[in-house]
Amino acid sequence: MPRSRLDELLALAEQNDGLVTASQARAIGIVDSVLARLTQRGKLERVARGVYRIPYYPSDELSQYREAVLWVRASHGPENVALSHETAWAVFGISDVNPSRVHITVPQDARFRRRKPKWIVIHRGKLTPTDVTVHEGLPVTTVEKSVLDVLHETGRSGLARQAIKDARKEGYISAAGANRLTRQLNQHPHDGASVQATKEHATA
Repeated sequence: MPRSRLDELLALAEQNDGLVTASQARAIGIVDSVLARLTQRGKLERVARGVYRIPYYPSDELSQYREAVLWVRASHGPENVALSHETAWAVFGISDVNPSRVHITVPQDARFRRRKPKWIVIHRGKLTPTDVTVHEGLPVTTVEKSVLDVLHETGRSGLARQAIKDARKEGYISAAGANRLTRQLNQHPHDGASVQATKEHATA
């Protein structure tokens, strides 16, 4: 018995916690009008422009992170992206963070055709191959880069120290790497400007 279009989408979605993009669907010959029809029938749920979810597919704590990555990459968006900052810590399970928004870093010249969801924070910067790793199937900035990103942008040294400690305990960084990060943290100025940066970041 031939597979239906929904079966084909389900096969794609199984790789991304029940999520699939319009561009992925087009690559296997499923046009936008079919996605629209399946959405009207309740077979698909449109979670963001260019990103769909199989409604009955079970989700987990990482689903929103996968959704953010797919949203950035949808409709010819940049491929070289990574979950970063406090979100990278959450993916690794280090430090006592529970960011209300998903932080993701993209190339400096990345352009988006869609309005950004409010729950996604876009950071622009250079991402070298050594800056990015894959954890739980997700592209994330390394522990070292995420610690330095958070420290430089917010001055949250307490959380940074906890992230280093937890990362070392879990084996994500070596003793030498932890010592190197700690030295950089100790050299970072923790003054009124850092405190103000933290407040601005928290209310952004």
